[in-house]
Amino acid sequence: MAAPMSWRRLVYSVYTPAIAGVFTRISDRIFRSRDRRRGSSVLLLAPLLAEAEADPAPRRISRPAGSAGAQGTDGLHARFRWMAEHVPAFRVPGAHIHILSSPDQFYQTVKARIKSAKRRVVMASLYLGTGVLEQDLVDCMEEALQRSQDSHAPDLKVSILLDYTRGSRGKINSRTMLLPLLQRFTSQMRVSLYHTPDLRGLQRLLVPQRFNETIGVQHIKVYLFDDSIIISGANLSDSYFTNRQDRYVLLDNCGDMADFFSELVGAVGDASLQLQPDDSVTMLEGMVHPYKGNREDFSASARKRIMEVVNTACTRQQLLNQSEDSEGEGERGEDTWVFPLVQMKPLGIQMDEQITQRLLTDAGPEATMFLTSGYFNLTRAYMDLVLGAGADYHILTASPEVNGFFGAKGIAGAIPAAYIHIARQFYNKVCQLGQQDRVHLHEYHRPRWTFHAKGLWYYLHGQDRPCLTLIGSPNFGYRSVHRDLEAQIAIVTDNQELQAQLQEEQEMLYERATEVSNATFERPDRHVKLWVKLVTPLIKHFF
Repeated sequence: MAAPMSWRRLVYSVYTPAIAGVFTRISDRIFRSRDRRRGSSVLLLAPLLAEAEADPAPRRISRPAGSAGAQGTDGLHARFRWMAEHVPAFRVPGAHIHILSSPDQFYQTVKARIKSAKRRVVMASLYLGTGVLEQDLVDCMEEALQRSQDSHAPDLKVSILLDYTRGSRGKINSRTMLLPLLQRFTSQMRVSLYHTPDLRGLQRLLVPQRFNETIGVQHIKVYLFDDSIIISGANLSDSYFTNRQDRYVLLDNCGDMADFFSELVGAVGDASLQLQPDDSVTMLEGMVHPYKGNREDFSASARKRIMEVVNTACTRQQLLNQSEDSEGEGERGEDTWVFPLVQMKPLGIQMDEQITQRLLTDAGPEATMFLTSGYFNLTRAYMDLVLGAGADYHILTASPEVNGFFGAKGIAGAIPAAYIHIARQFYNKVCQLGQQDRVHLHEYHRPRWTFHAKGLWYYLHGQDRPCLTLIGSPNFGYRSVHRDLEAQIAIVTDNQELQAQLQEEQEMLYERATEVSNATFERPDRHVKLWVKLVTPLIKHFF
């Protein structure tokens, strides 16, 4: 065994994401060829060719003035009715939707909801951290499960979905954090670990633990407690509870929505490895193994299971909405529509990509779009739509010092510089096209914080509050579209209080931003080394 082990260490010592690119581009070519044979319109594969700039002084961002809610629920629904042709449409009272503003509020809400849950706790995240705050979260689950057992009617079920690669990294990891609960409450506890079908064979053998998640992960962030649900981009880790800014929306007492996301997470869990009390993993009977089984068979099996949930919800909601409309029950304060958007390209599911492209396509000169991503790395298709559309765009991304990779060791420490390079390419493209008055790039600044917020706010002309938002896990980048499992929701609302919450959320984030200009990239701290510029095209599809 000594010789093989030393050979593997040699490979690890020279490994970089660029080498992963060699392996992955081979598989990408195979699957792109397969998609072309099937006639799919894949628009998001080309490298990003754009550039950027910044202005050191914050300034107020103007929007078309006017009264909120001018269109009415019926008018807004008519404008965005087309979404219901592709995804389930849930009609809910806007008063049941609450925007959470801070990491601590998110953390405290999750803990409180776990403690009060009676029937179900369902949580999907990239990983669960291993610190004190995360242990407190596990303790809350233990307390709730124990209380359920003490009632002599253990009705509470806890289901956790994490990514296999990220959740298994290191000696102490997400799995070891949850094993005591699984061992003690075996009949009430389920832990599913999704493994991408694209990490297999020689690539799975060679790619080190630190980098294997670059191939693809479970990235959905859903936190569900009985009939209430939080949709977010935040993981279950200490920084996301303290000083890593994200977005979070609580849908309170929305049973149909909670049922849908519980079933969705369960379907992904069914296609995942099941953690056992002895820390081994197994697949459910009848399900294809993600990396030992045939890749096509795994994707087909997982897609079938997940689309059963989506299609059933579509049919159920269409019938329910038609019934309520015919009986005049749609006026009971249900002034908001929620559309869940799922993106799982490795499994052949791309609803979020299609809806997002249509939103960007339809946004004309009458609209103002505020788009944010902690990792600004637009796909070619999204970039072309932003640069070719008529809407005004204000794009918010992380400044280098609030990038999650700032100060990281090894090649990961160069990732903020790679984002600077990508931003400059985008900004230069904006300038070349003469779009500076319409497309604006902003950077988020906050000492000792990092920035992870993503989503979109849609303002119509004549309104000073947004009528639509996208919120969830996608980053509008190549990974979100092609590699990872993602989910977000589109909220369309005429509820003025909810619109005011969304406006306040958007303004709170942009108030900490400065607009990018040419001067930004001339600053010494924005210098990008030549090797980073050369490597960025090879690795930008991995972060």
